[in-house]
Formats: sequence, C-alpha cells, structure tokens
Amino acid sequence: FYGEENWRGRHAWETYKRELEAKGEVLDWSKFIPPPVPDTRNFALTPIVASCYSRILDKNGHRIEPQNTNVVNRLEMQIYSNCREWPTNHDRHPNGWQHGVEIDLAGWQEYFRSPTLPNYNCPDTNEFPTSPQLQSPAADVLLALSKFDPAIEELRQASALLHSRFPLNYDEPLPQDILPPHLQSLKLCAGVLQLRAAAELQNGQNEKAFDDVKLALFLANSIHDEPVEISQMVRANIIGNAIQPIWEGLAGHKWTETQLEEMERELAGLNFLSDYDFVVRSQRAMDLQSIDHERRTHNAGVSFMFGDESYDFRTRMELFYYHSFPSGWFYQNNITLARAFQQSLRTDSEVEKRILPPQIAQRIGYVMGETDFHHRSSYYFYLPMLFPDFGKTARIFAFRQASIDMARTACALERYRLANGVYPETLGALAPRFIEKLPHDVINGQPLHYRRTDDRRFLLYSVGWNETDDGGVVVLIPFNEVPDVEKGDWVWQYPAK
Repeated sequence: FYGEENWRGRHAWETYKRELEAKGEVLDWSKFIPPPVPDTRNFALTPIVASCYSRILDKNGHRIEPQNTNVVNRLEMQIYSNCREWPTNHDRHPNGWQHGVEIDLAGWQEYFRSPTLPNYNCPDTNEFPTSPQLQSPAADVLLALSKFDPAIEELRQASALLHSRFPLNYDEPLPQDILPPHLQSLKLCAGVLQLRAAAELQNGQNEKAFDDVKLALFLANSIHDEPVEISQMVRANIIGNAIQPIWEGLAGHKWTETQLEEMERELAGLNFLSDYDFVVRSQRAMDLQSIDHERRTHNAGVSFMFGDESYDFRTRMELFYYHSFPSGWFYQNNITLARAFQQSLRTDSEVEKRILPPQIAQRIGYVMGETDFHHRSSYYFYLPMLFPDFGKTARIFAFRQASIDMARTACALERYRLANGVYPETLGALAPRFIEKLPHDVINGQPLHYRRTDDRRFLLYSVGWNETDDGGVVVLIPFNEVPDVEKGDWVWQYPAK
C-alpha cells in the first residue's frame, strides 16, 4: 500500500509540476528570496532602521537569544496612547479621502494637549511637547510630533541609499516561521509622516509636507521585494497613509507644478496588480516548501498545525493519522494546493487588460467550496490550513491600485487647472501633456468615470468591487462611518467649497 501510494503521488506531482513550469510558473521557494545587497548600500542596515529589529534579529536574520535589551527602537513612533482619552469625534485611523474628509487636526490637538489619565501607570510628565498657550491645530500637532524630528531626519538621510533588503532568515525550514519585526515600526513611522504632512500643509509648509510624503512612499518600497504576504499588506497600508496628504494637498491647491509632476511619476512606479500575482506565487512556493519539509520530517507538523498546547484524545488521533501518511499523500497535497493557487492568479486575459476583477474572489470561493466537499480526503489535508483568503487580498490590492490611479489622474487634473484655470470637461484632455497615458478602471478595464461639479470641482471614481456604476456614491459602514469597499463606488472627491 505504501509503495503504491508513494509512487502514485510522486509521479502525479512531478507530472503536474512539469506542466506548470512549462507555462513559466516558478515553484521553488529559493527563487523568490531577494538578492543580497552590499551592507554599505543597504537602507535596512543603517543604524536608525536597524534599531527596529536588532533587538530580536542579527544582521543575518538569525534570532538573538536572549533578546538584546540594550537596543532602543527609534522607529517605534507611538502616537496612540492608553494614557489619554480620545475625543469622541476623532478618527484614529484617518483615510478620509475616500469620502471627502480631511484629517481632524483639531481632534489631534485636543488629544495631544489632554492630561494623562490616572491609574494607568502613565508617566508623570507629558508624553508630547505642548505650548503654554493654545496655538492653531496644525502648529500644536507639529509641536507634539517634534519629539520624533531627530529620528525622522536621520531616516530621511538613510533613504539616500536606494537599495533595501531587511535581514529576514529565509533559510528557516518552515518559511512561515520567518520573523518580520520591522513591519510594525514602518507602519508607525508612516502614520507619523501622514499626520505631519497634513499639519504641514495646513501650516503653509508645503515643501516639508512633500518631503514627508516621498519618505512614506520610500518606506513602502523598502519592503517591495519581500515574498511574504504580510509585508505586502503592510506596504499597501503605508501607501494608503501617503495618499491622504496627497489628496489634502490637491483639495487645497497646495502642490506646485513640479511637485505634482514628481508625485505622479512616483505613483506611476507602483503596480499592485503585478504585486498581487507576486504574492500568490511566492505564497504558493512558501507553502510547497512547508509541505515538503513535513514530508521529510513528519514530526515538525505537531507544533506547525496544532501548537504546543496539551492534546485531547481527538487531537492525538489526528496526530496518529498524520504520522501514518505515506509520502505520496504529501505529493498529492502539493497538487491540490498548487491548483488552488493557480485559480487565484489573474488569467492571461486579465493581465493583458490590466485588471484585477472580483471574478478572482469567485474562483477562490469555488476552490474553497470544493475543499469543503472533499474535506475527508487526505489529498485535501493541508489546503484549509495553508491556503490564504486571496479573495480579500485581491480586493485590497485592487482598491489600492485604483486609489493610486485616481491619485495620478488627480495630479494631472490639477496640473491642467494650473495651466488653464479650470478642470477639463473630459479626461481625454490630459494626455499626453499632463499625463503620459490615462489609467483605466482596474475592475473592468473601462475608463474611469469623471465629471465636473457645480462648485468648479470634479468627481472621479471607479465602479468598485460590486462592478456597478452607482453614480459616484460612497457606501458607509453603519456606526463607524467608514467607507465599505465592497459596496458602492471607489470615489475621489474634494470637500465642497
């Protein structure tokens, strides 16, 4: 029985593997590992950046045991505190451009100037610098954030190194064990840069705001090559942080012609459609590597699948069943998993049209439904545990690319307005003078919807994840009043004058 199952599984996997590789698919995990970067040219190894991970990892990505408690993480720019009471109307995660709302600087001013709460083990001194007298919201916010100025300026100098490779241990036997301690710090830093840029725009410091937006985009690109899904999700989050001040500067006509041109060029270099394909393929290679490791060891899966808790009788039976697997069943699981990932990729037609449509989520849903149907089969053992929710990933990446494309188009519209005094009647007037080529809707490949409004502004939108033209209507989630990206349109609009 074992001999037959082992031969059948290996033969079936080798056959399917050759079919995929003949189509140009890469299944080897090592092919997704970023190439080395010389230390002297590596942004991630500069002292300010290394402080965010060198407590836990050395420069080769190996864990430090015990942790180096002497390291101070200078990128841990924490502005959310349990020691202060949040104003009731304050949005802690501002991405208000989606429904035409600027960052609430007055709310942040109130927060930074509020006294610390008792009985929370809070420091006796103020966490943030404040002025004796109330200033403008922008001035008070910038003063509070000035505690981070030295670190941000050192980070800006480090960004002169154009190459970046964080020292992750890609040699981990189970790639899921790769530790990325730098991601949280990059997110925190991007949040500070977003708030700083918004306050600088309100304070008339447009050049400083522009530099902070560029630094946020650089932080996002510093992890562009990391073949780990969470890294790409954080990257999408950081770019979202940068888009808010870009939008606010456009709404207030704060950016110059030169800044608009450079900003559009920076955004044009971002491609979350191909990044989505990269995430699917790298995750597939990672999971195949993990299954191969399980096949060779059999015992490593105990902690990988079930954790280190004490096992009940049922779990012990499952472990006994797992340990009795013929090696051929691991190969059959490779086939099942690889096919599911293949269904998650964009088709050749979708790649050619430059779209990331909701049909991908539907195909993934079908795969998971098939998994439920075959849940008793040993060939489907790993799929529920390893296969990510790429339907959600596809939606996030499609929305992020749509927001980038609308930001690029909005920069071109503003350049047109600077040259002609009004926005154009149609988007066709923008190319090629103000933008080389107009981006289209990433959902269906059709032109983005655009019309001028009565207040001498405009409405620009994608049909969104529901694939329906709702006339530029944004649907808000009840109670927390943030846009529902699964419903309504994805809209770029400015507050009414």
